[in-house]
Amino acid sequence: MDVTSAGRTPTGVALLAGLGLIAGCGSSAADDGGTGGSSSSTAPTVTVQAGGDEIPVDPTQYCLDGDGQRYATRPPVIEVTPDTTVSLTVPDAVAAAGWSVQVFDKDLKEMIGEVDVPAGETVFREINTSDAAPPTFYLVVVEDSDPEACSGLSGAWPVGFIRTDGVSLSTTAPSGSPAG
Repeated sequence: MDVTSAGRTPTGVALLAGLGLIAGCGSSAADDGGTGGSSSSTAPTVTVQAGGDEIPVDPTQYCLDGDGQRYATRPPVIEVTPDTTVSLTVPDAVAAAGWSVQVFDKDLKEMIGEVDVPAGETVFREINTSDAAPPTFYLVVVEDSDPEACSGLSGAWPVGFIRTDGVSLSTTAPSGSPAG
Protein backbone atom coordinates (compact mmCIF):
# COMPACT_ATOMS: atom_id res chain seq x y z
CA MET A 1 0.00 0.00 0.00
CA ASP A 2 1.11 3.57 -0.37
CA VAL A 3 1.26 5.76 2.70
CA THR A 4 0.65 9.43 2.06
CA SER A 5 0.85 12.20 4.57
CA ALA A 6 -1.56 14.85 3.48
CA GLY A 7 0.41 16.88 0.96
CA ARG A 8 3.45 14.53 0.82
CA THR A 9 4.58 12.07 -1.84
CA PRO A 10 3.50 8.41 -1.38
CA THR A 11 5.98 6.00 0.19
CA GLY A 12 5.67 2.24 -0.34
CA VAL A 13 4.89 -0.20 2.46
CA ALA A 14 3.53 -3.73 2.51
CA LEU A 15 0.50 -4.40 0.29
CA LEU A 16 -2.70 -5.30 2.11
CA ALA A 17 -4.59 -8.45 1.31
CA GLY A 18 -8.35 -8.52 1.35
CA LEU A 19 -9.26 -5.96 -1.31
CA GLY A 20 -11.33 -8.63 -3.01
CA LEU A 21 -13.45 -8.87 0.12
CA ILE A 22 -14.99 -5.47 -0.46
CA ALA A 23 -18.50 -6.35 -1.43
CA GLY A 24 -21.25 -4.04 -2.31
CA CYS A 25 -23.92 -3.91 -4.86
CA GLY A 26 -23.76 -1.97 -8.08
CA SER A 27 -25.27 0.87 -9.93
CA SER A 28 -25.48 2.09 -13.45
CA ALA A 29 -23.14 5.05 -13.06
CA ALA A 30 -20.96 3.28 -15.62
CA ASP A 31 -23.62 4.11 -18.20
CA ASP A 32 -21.92 7.50 -18.46
CA GLY A 33 -18.50 6.56 -17.09
CA GLY A 34 -19.24 8.47 -13.91
CA THR A 35 -18.72 11.78 -15.67
CA GLY A 36 -22.31 12.81 -16.31
CA GLY A 37 -21.70 12.61 -20.08
CA SER A 38 -21.33 9.93 -22.71
CA SER A 39 -20.15 6.36 -22.14
CA SER A 40 -16.51 5.92 -21.18
CA SER A 41 -14.13 2.99 -21.18
CA THR A 42 -12.72 3.83 -17.76
CA ALA A 43 -14.16 3.73 -14.28
CA PRO A 44 -14.42 7.06 -12.46
CA THR A 45 -12.22 8.08 -9.56
CA VAL A 46 -13.32 9.70 -6.34
CA THR A 47 -11.21 12.10 -4.31
CA VAL A 48 -10.40 12.25 -0.62
CA GLN A 49 -8.99 15.14 1.36
CA ALA A 50 -7.97 15.04 5.00
CA GLY A 51 -6.03 18.14 5.99
CA GLY A 52 -3.91 18.35 2.83
CA ASP A 53 -4.14 17.97 -0.91
CA GLU A 54 -6.97 16.12 -2.64
CA ILE A 55 -5.93 12.55 -3.41
CA PRO A 56 -7.52 10.54 -6.25
CA VAL A 57 -8.86 7.10 -5.36
CA ASP A 58 -9.32 4.45 -8.05
CA PRO A 59 -11.98 1.76 -7.68
CA THR A 60 -11.26 -1.84 -6.79
CA GLN A 61 -14.49 -2.84 -8.54
CA TYR A 62 -17.00 -1.12 -10.79
CA CYS A 63 -19.89 -1.81 -13.16
CA LEU A 64 -18.51 -0.49 -16.46
CA ASP A 65 -20.80 -0.43 -19.51
CA GLY A 66 -22.83 -3.34 -18.11
CA ASP A 67 -19.82 -5.52 -17.25
CA GLY A 68 -18.61 -6.05 -13.69
CA GLN A 69 -14.94 -5.14 -13.44
CA ARG A 70 -12.43 -5.81 -10.68
CA TYR A 71 -9.19 -3.85 -10.60
CA ALA A 72 -5.83 -4.63 -9.03
CA THR A 73 -5.36 -1.14 -7.64
CA ARG A 74 -3.65 -0.17 -4.42
CA PRO A 75 -5.79 2.04 -2.25
CA PRO A 76 -4.03 5.13 -0.96
CA VAL A 77 -3.24 5.21 2.74
CA ILE A 78 -3.03 8.62 4.35
CA GLU A 79 -1.32 9.66 7.59
CA VAL A 80 -3.73 11.90 9.49
CA THR A 81 -3.87 13.63 12.84
CA PRO A 82 -6.81 13.30 15.25
CA ASP A 83 -9.92 15.41 14.74
CA THR A 84 -9.30 16.05 11.03
CA THR A 85 -12.34 16.36 8.76
CA VAL A 86 -12.39 13.87 5.87
CA SER A 87 -13.88 15.19 2.62
CA LEU A 88 -15.00 12.63 0.03
CA THR A 89 -16.02 13.74 -3.46
CA VAL A 90 -17.72 11.49 -6.04
CA PRO A 91 -18.64 12.07 -9.70
CA ASP A 92 -22.17 13.29 -10.49
CA ALA A 93 -23.25 9.85 -11.77
CA VAL A 94 -22.26 8.16 -8.50
CA ALA A 95 -24.08 10.86 -6.52
CA ALA A 96 -27.18 10.35 -8.70
CA ALA A 97 -27.08 6.58 -8.12
CA GLY A 98 -26.53 7.08 -4.38
CA TRP A 99 -23.61 6.09 -2.21
CA SER A 100 -22.49 5.41 1.33
CA VAL A 101 -19.23 5.14 3.22
CA GLN A 102 -18.31 1.85 4.87
CA VAL A 103 -15.75 1.84 7.70
CA PHE A 104 -13.42 -1.18 7.80
CA ASP A 105 -10.67 -2.39 10.12
CA LYS A 106 -6.96 -2.02 9.33
CA ASP A 107 -6.95 -5.26 7.32
CA LEU A 108 -9.95 -4.26 5.20
CA LYS A 109 -11.72 -7.44 6.28
CA GLU A 110 -14.26 -6.50 8.96
CA MET A 111 -16.80 -3.74 8.44
CA ILE A 112 -17.11 -1.77 11.68
CA GLY A 113 -19.65 0.79 10.54
CA GLU A 114 -21.48 2.49 7.70
CA VAL A 115 -22.38 6.13 7.08
CA ASP A 116 -25.28 7.03 4.80
CA VAL A 117 -24.77 9.97 2.47
CA PRO A 118 -27.78 12.15 1.61
CA ALA A 119 -29.23 11.47 -1.86
CA GLY A 120 -27.63 13.44 -4.68
CA GLU A 121 -24.64 14.70 -2.64
CA THR A 122 -21.32 14.82 -4.52
CA VAL A 123 -19.29 15.96 -1.49
CA PHE A 124 -19.51 14.51 2.02
CA ARG A 125 -17.66 16.10 4.96
CA GLU A 126 -19.30 14.49 7.98
CA ILE A 127 -16.52 12.05 8.92
CA ASN A 128 -13.72 12.94 11.32
CA THR A 129 -10.48 10.95 11.68
CA SER A 130 -11.27 10.44 15.37
CA ASP A 131 -14.71 8.90 14.62
CA ALA A 132 -13.23 5.42 14.07
CA ALA A 133 -11.98 3.80 17.28
CA PRO A 134 -8.94 2.03 15.84
CA PRO A 135 -6.03 4.29 14.85
CA THR A 136 -5.71 2.49 11.49
CA PHE A 137 -8.84 2.03 9.39
CA TYR A 138 -10.28 2.17 5.89
CA LEU A 139 -13.16 4.16 4.49
CA VAL A 140 -14.75 2.62 1.40
CA VAL A 141 -17.00 4.70 -0.84
CA VAL A 142 -19.65 2.27 -2.06
CA GLU A 143 -22.07 3.09 -4.84
CA ASP A 144 -25.69 2.03 -4.22
CA SER A 145 -26.95 -1.18 -5.74
CA ASP A 146 -28.76 -1.69 -9.02
CA PRO A 147 -29.48 -5.45 -9.09
CA GLU A 148 -30.14 -5.27 -12.84
CA ALA A 149 -26.64 -4.01 -13.64
CA CYS A 150 -23.57 -6.26 -13.45
CA SER A 151 -25.36 -8.84 -11.30
CA GLY A 152 -25.43 -6.33 -8.45
CA LEU A 153 -21.68 -5.47 -8.46
CA SER A 154 -21.09 -1.93 -7.26
CA GLY A 155 -18.34 0.58 -7.45
CA ALA A 156 -16.03 0.49 -4.44
CA TRP A 157 -13.25 2.98 -3.70
CA PRO A 158 -11.17 2.19 -0.56
CA VAL A 159 -8.82 4.62 1.16
CA GLY A 160 -6.82 3.87 4.30
CA PHE A 161 -6.06 6.13 7.22
CA ILE A 162 -3.36 5.94 9.87
CA ARG A 163 -4.10 8.29 12.76
CA THR A 164 -0.68 9.34 13.99
CA ASP A 165 -1.73 11.35 17.03
CA GLY A 166 0.67 14.01 15.80
CA VAL A 167 3.72 11.72 15.55
CA SER A 168 5.17 11.07 12.10
CA LEU A 169 5.30 7.41 11.12
CA SER A 170 8.20 5.69 9.43
CA THR A 171 7.43 3.52 6.44
CA THR A 172 9.06 0.45 4.99
CA ALA A 173 9.61 -0.81 1.48
CA PRO A 174 7.14 -3.38 0.05
CA SER A 175 7.75 -6.98 1.13
CA GLY A 176 10.48 -8.59 -0.93
CA SER A 177 11.83 -5.23 -2.12
CA PRO A 178 15.16 -3.89 -0.97
CA ALA A 179 14.84 -0.95 1.38
CA GLY A 180 16.24 2.08 -0.23
